[in-house]
Amino acid sequence: MRFQVPQFTDVEDKIFGPLTFKQFVYLAGSGGLCVIIYFLIPIGFVAFALMLPVAAFGAALAFYKVNGKSFINMVEAFLKYSIAGKLYIWKQIEKKPVVGSAPKELSSSFLPKLSGSKLKDMTWNLGVTESINPVTRNDLN
Repeated sequence: MRFQVPQFTDVEDKIFGPLTFKQFVYLAGSGGLCVIIYFLIPIGFVAFALMLPVAAFGAALAFYKVNGKSFINMVEAFLKYSIAGKLYIWKQIEKKPVVGSAPKELSSSFLPKLSGSKLKDMTWNLGVTESINPVTRNDLN
């Protein structure tokens, strides 16, 4: 038994001549809004100045694509970004080494010797050298 599988599901049908239903609604809506502006505002050039952006926005909604996506997706993303709360994450600034105040060399006589296991001695050395290290030192003078 064979079944036909639809192949071009992302292509919308042209219902109103060369326009899809969405394109027709965008153009008819912006055209209707332009007519309302024309009849509400008695001064002609002011009405045309207000109708021009409305008509351009309607045409952009109907025909303009950004990276293969319709313009309404960009408008939706812009509104979501503008209205939604934003999460700000603090990024810690790395400490820079202090110039000219680095000790010349850490001698082994400076570090106290502890009895016990080798692991304890190594952790003690690590803790002491970390507090003396000029890169991680915090001078608050």
